[in-house]
Amino acid sequence: MDKVAVLIPCYNESKTIKKVVEDFKRELPEATIYVYDNNSKDGTDKIAKDAGAIVRYETKQGKGNVIRTMFREIDAESYIMVDGDDTYPAESAKEMVKAVLEENVDMVIGDRLSSTYFTENKRPFHNIGNVTVRALINRIYKSDIRDVMTGLRAFSYKFVKTFPVMSKGFELETEMTIHCLDKNLKVKNVIIEYRDRPADSPSKLNTIPDGIRVIKTIFGFYKNYKPLNFFSIISFIIAIIGLIFFIPAVIVMFKTGEIKVPSIILSMLLFVCTLQSIFTGLTLDNIIQNSKQNFEMRLIDCEKDLKTRKENM
Repeated sequence: MDKVAVLIPCYNESKTIKKVVEDFKRELPEATIYVYDNNSKDGTDKIAKDAGAIVRYETKQGKGNVIRTMFREIDAESYIMVDGDDTYPAESAKEMVKAVLEENVDMVIGDRLSSTYFTENKRPFHNIGNVTVRALINRIYKSDIRDVMTGLRAFSYKFVKTFPVMSKGFELETEMTIHCLDKNLKVKNVIIEYRDRPADSPSKLNTIPDGIRVIKTIFGFYKNYKPLNFFSIISFIIAIIGLIFFIPAVIVMFKTGEIKVPSIILSMLLFVCTLQSIFTGLTLDNIIQNSKQNFEMRLIDCEKDLKTRKENM
């Protein structure tokens, strides 16, 4: 078991991976550096190996697939996850690892948005997207997350071993953030400096498609994690539509005696759907509460496992 594991998912990062590995080896000499190559065609794996990293491979394309494999295979007391594009400073790693090991923080977020991100990043839609996603999550979960999409994070052992990676791509960071908030895990923001990618190292992000996937992820997890709230909103909308059909039909009936059967039937069906939606939310909410209780037991088991591993080291 490693004391500190630095996890670097890579896809065609030959221009920057050597510097990233060397920087983290310098700042965290006690750490083991793992580079997981995701079907690179430019020799990223060889460069990383020559720089002193342990290189492994994940053939399923997508950052989420890489992180899933990393989390399953690597055992460590604390983890640093960083992109291989040299946009994140290794100098912040010590503070982030210290928060995990000494303050029992489960996820440390490298906060770019409070420092240099908006001046370094020249893609305006990325800036708008980051702010929008942050505002949405903080609004929905009543939190104070400063940077949802950052690629530099630190994790505890219990977070890594209990986090179910569902996303395949760049929605992963959003998934991690929502998971921590929903499960009431300890989160800390650490302000970091950010530098834009080198000109000859283009970004893998597609602003519009990836942005749409992230927004869908937020609302998908809102439905899954807060079903009573979600289905209550649906119920309210359906009830309003039902009233739009019902009230005019009732007014006409009292004024003229004419009964608008189609409108009455449609409004009744909508009211039935309203009740079904509410009961669906209540049922799923009960399931979620049981799931959270089971998760707490998993955390206890995970802490016992970590203690046993440390004693056997």
